Amino acid sequence: MDEPPSYTLLAIFAGQGFFYTLSFAVILLLLGASALVSASEVAFFSLKADDLERFRESSDAKEKLIIELLSKPRLLLATILIANNTVNVAVVTLATFLMWDMAGTRNPTEFIVGLVTFAVTFAITFFGEIIPKVYATKRNASFAKSMAGTWKVLIALCRPVSKPLMSISRIVEKRFERKGYNTTVEELNQALELATGNDDTSEDEKEILKGIVNFGTLTVRQVMRSRMDISAADIDFSFTELIDYINKSGFSRIPVYRETLDKIEGFLYIKDLLPFLDQTNSFEWQKLLRTSYFVPENKKIDSLLKDFQEKRVHMAVVVDEYGGTSGLITLEDIIEEIIGEINDEFDEEGLNYQKIDEQTYVFEGKTSLHDFCKAIDVDSNAFDEIRGESESLGGLMLELNNELPRAGTQLTYEQFTFTIEAVDRKRIKRVRVNIHEQKES
Repeated sequence: MDEPPSYTLLAIFAGQGFFYTLSFAVILLLLGASALVSASEVAFFSLKADDLERFRESSDAKEKLIIELLSKPRLLLATILIANNTVNVAVVTLATFLMWDMAGTRNPTEFIVGLVTFAVTFAITFFGEIIPKVYATKRNASFAKSMAGTWKVLIALCRPVSKPLMSISRIVEKRFERKGYNTTVEELNQALELATGNDDTSEDEKEILKGIVNFGTLTVRQVMRSRMDISAADIDFSFTELIDYINKSGFSRIPVYRETLDKIEGFLYIKDLLPFLDQTNSFEWQKLLRTSYFVPENKKIDSLLKDFQEKRVHMAVVVDEYGGTSGLITLEDIIEEIIGEINDEFDEEGLNYQKIDEQTYVFEGKTSLHDFCKAIDVDSNAFDEIRGESESLGGLMLELNNELPRAGTQLTYEQFTFTIEAVDRKRIKRVRVNIHEQKES
């Protein structure tokens, strides 16, 4: 006579008690790791602009590390997703093997399969996702600080996997988002080359036509002047200090900030000051500020041009995904993408680069990659595979070298050789670029 199932299970547990205890302990540890990973995702990416600004100004090492991690959000998110999926797959795999062993067969009944599937799904969803994310939402800053060191190590360990995944996702993203549109732009450019191939069309006319064709593909981030190049007045300036600053800047419109550039209070039009030039320091010039207009980095400039026309404004503050100021864009910047540079008596010509010969250029490190590609006459997507999150030539050098290079360092990518000519403690100041002829395959 067969023994009851309950006796059989007791015999199994008695013989393999240590194995089951260890397996359950490992599953619990993995669920704990899943909870930490899920909570980290919410904690890091729910930090407010005020928190980030406080961390930037703080001397605390962990808060500085949070800013460092969030400076490359794609890399951080990719590492979090890799870790989360790895842990969750490990939980499912271990639970499956445990089920097989307890059932005594690798072909368990549908009831057992359904029961284990429900139990594992519930455990991962409730204990590994919902509870930790609710907790991290309420304590995002403190939790991010406690996990910052761990994620710095994990980013380094996962880099061989995360970097290729980021490159692949970026390529797929561009193909899905822009494939149809880019094809049209390429066809228009080819038609433009054919139509303007005769001597009747001047180079300036060709450049204007090319600018019109490519105008709809450009984003604000590609065209804006960076945060480093913004001339802005402190709202606490006295009237005398303000007039002195305006005379030195040479601009007819300037943003006004409180404490940092991340807190733009409004724009000051210099023409609004003209009736009050005879006023003393007690004059409250802050009352003349006009409302500031904010735009995201990924907004298309053709759409922004329409907004400028509708709102009758000439300037906008560009903000990043965290609400911080990343740059400034003006109506002049947008128009220059069609008709070329507009220089007046206040503009410095040749500020960003120097052409040594047909193959050699010297650029400032802060030059945007968009302007760099225009200057050397290459496709604006030529460096997309290696640029990462960078938008400047100096940032591209950091992506190639993975650290701040020393003066004299040479970096090579395809037909380009980059020589670092000048650096300071925090940034690349000047880069020499040599362009070699591509070898025919």
